Amino acid sequence: MDMTLAEKIIARAAGRKSVAPGEIVTCAVDLAMIHDSGGPRRVEPILRRLGVDVWDPAKVVLITDHYVPAGDDESRTIQAITRRFAANQGIANFYDQQGICHVVLPERGHLRPGMFVVGGDSHSPTGGAFAAYMFGIGATEMAGVLATGEIWVRVPDTIRIEWTGRLNPGVSAKDMMLHLCAQLGMDGGKYQAVEYVGEAVRALPMQERMTLSNMAAELGAQAGLIEADDTTATFLESAGVPRDRITNLRSDEGSRVAEHHVFDASVLSPQVAAPHSPANAAPVEQHAGTKIDVAYIGACTGAKLADLRMAAEVLRGRNVAKGVELICAPASLRDQEIARSEGTLGAILEAGASLIANACGICAGYGDNRLGENVVAISSTARNFKGRMGAASSQVYLGSPYTTAASAIEGRIADPRPYLKGARQ
Repeated sequence: MDMTLAEKIIARAAGRKSVAPGEIVTCAVDLAMIHDSGGPRRVEPILRRLGVDVWDPAKVVLITDHYVPAGDDESRTIQAITRRFAANQGIANFYDQQGICHVVLPERGHLRPGMFVVGGDSHSPTGGAFAAYMFGIGATEMAGVLATGEIWVRVPDTIRIEWTGRLNPGVSAKDMMLHLCAQLGMDGGKYQAVEYVGEAVRALPMQERMTLSNMAAELGAQAGLIEADDTTATFLESAGVPRDRITNLRSDEGSRVAEHHVFDASVLSPQVAAPHSPANAAPVEQHAGTKIDVAYIGACTGAKLADLRMAAEVLRGRNVAKGVELICAPASLRDQEIARSEGTLGAILEAGASLIANACGICAGYGDNRLGENVVAISSTARNFKGRMGAASSQVYLGSPYTTAASAIEGRIADPRPYLKGARQ
């Protein structure tokens, strides 16, 4: 029986030779990822009431990224609970203040093709970039997983999204996803599995693929999958995964999908989403000239090493416009240090950016840099829901790191392509 990538992974986790959409199966969890916000402070009381410990500490990864830095008593208490839980449960894979969970998890070699993974965060579909079936669950479900190592799942239909051609300079995976949100809507994935295929997807480096999978959540999908290939293997080897544990994994040729959408990457222009939804995306020209107060390069979607390099390409040798605050929060400490060593971070800071913690920060409405009343911002984050990043009166536009950086220079929303060599306008 020919199966999609999603069906193959779920069948293996369920101990079945095959599965079909609509079936409800119980799956063994290969890995559970939790963080300080939805993790120990919420699941520990449930486990205590059940009288059980974590089923397998070696299969749990715990990361602090929401209440970082701990600037008040509440944050310090939550961090203390998190550290105590890691020690009491013997969780060796504990990454304290190392960056955002969706970036730290793969960079530390915890994902492999074919794994069935759950995460305590809505952007957990990021793991699908590595051909792992990874999806987000709430604290109650996570407590069940931590107690038993299992979870039930309804086998999803697969929605295949094909990108033909190649992206032009100044256009990125973020633009692809904003365009998909506009074309398909925030429920375009219909809580199914989205699978990204095509020449443009194969040409993307891993961290750009991670952006596609991450924002499957914005499409309303449970998972966002990309087949594993040599690009996947090269990244995972660099993260310490032995080559013999990395397999090229893809859908069978004859597998059936519920929908198949085709888009041409070669004609895609930079996209900007207006407040208060990623689905309000349109070509940058429609919003060009809108004055901004803040430009934010941050989040798992918009401040990985690849994203920092995009921003630096625009900012190098230039200055942020007067009256504009450019804020940079690299997605992981490891990416930040690589960016520093190669001069990428220097180019961003020399342009006038301020550097803040490797954490979810403003994206999730945490920390001291939340947007104030009536602030207009452009951000490389995945979401711009009303009040999410600060005051309800703030206005947040979404763009790629290229577009965010160009807007910071001009003091208004701007097309990044004039700042890039070889870019087509």
